[in-house]
Amino acid sequence: MKTTVATVLDEPKIHEPGAEAVIEPAVESRPRRTTGVKEAKIYIDGKFYSEANAKISVFDHGLLYGDGIFEGIRFYNGRVFRLEEHLHRLWDSARSICLEIPMTMRNMTEAVLETIRQNHLRDGYIRLLVTRGIGNLGLNPTQCKSPSVIIIAATIALYHEDFYRKGLTIVTCATRRSSPAALNPAVKSLNYLNNVMARVEANLAGADEALMLNDAGNVAECTADNVFIVKHGQIFTPPVSAGALRGITRSVVFEIAAELGVKVREADITRHDVFVADECFLTGTAAEIVPVVKADGRSIGNGKPGPITARIIARFRQVTRETGTPISA
Repeated sequence: MKTTVATVLDEPKIHEPGAEAVIEPAVESRPRRTTGVKEAKIYIDGKFYSEANAKISVFDHGLLYGDGIFEGIRFYNGRVFRLEEHLHRLWDSARSICLEIPMTMRNMTEAVLETIRQNHLRDGYIRLLVTRGIGNLGLNPTQCKSPSVIIIAATIALYHEDFYRKGLTIVTCATRRSSPAALNPAVKSLNYLNNVMARVEANLAGADEALMLNDAGNVAECTADNVFIVKHGQIFTPPVSAGALRGITRSVVFEIAAELGVKVREADITRHDVFVADECFLTGTAAEIVPVVKADGRSIGNGKPGPITARIIARFRQVTRETGTPISA
């Protein structure tokens, strides 16, 4: 059995846990570089390579131009969570940018599962990438004859466990979400510079995340997560048309809320709506569901994770542990 240590993807400042802390992260986080897997095996175009020998060409247009797509996928307790939905979104992204994935969805499913098996993991994270492939230094994608598929298995948690107990602080950044008329946010492309620059603003402000607005001044999403607020017992989240990604975890929250009898509405949300919300939380595959307790210096609600957020997190943890595509052959 390979030894594993969970890697924290983002590790901003740590809040001291209080006596009232009750929300635990799904994956314990202890910092470690790279995948957090000893002798990791990485899938590249049908073959497995050690982490030290996993390489792509400097002429790959995924590197040169961010020309490619990706998915982040979680697996829990020996099952891959919402794998089919992730692959359908990957294929949609590929179709949108005229990129032909060089394998069937069935074969991609098996490649993902085999990558996890090769790394002897039961809980963790998959980063699945499809690049345009090797071309020349010119921009024209027709020079790239063979797209590449890369699959990395890791043991990660996006935030330190204290953030799930005490909540995040967010700031509104000046960097706007890309307009659908430019690079459509529905495409999970390798060009994430828009989000990276927003993340830089959060870092400079000493915040844990950045709230991104669209060209109309309404909330779109955060740098890597969808945004939800709770007001008077109802949940609100920006529509996809506002620039929000159609997140997989976002859709799970819709399902859980229905189970709990809590109404969810897609609606344009302003910064004011976030400031006066009773609760706020973010969702994403890597982040899972994490509370937000302060926005632009203003406490949200009573400044602690709220009861509806806690109920949704608890149910989400149960669902992720009990459902999904089995990893074992």
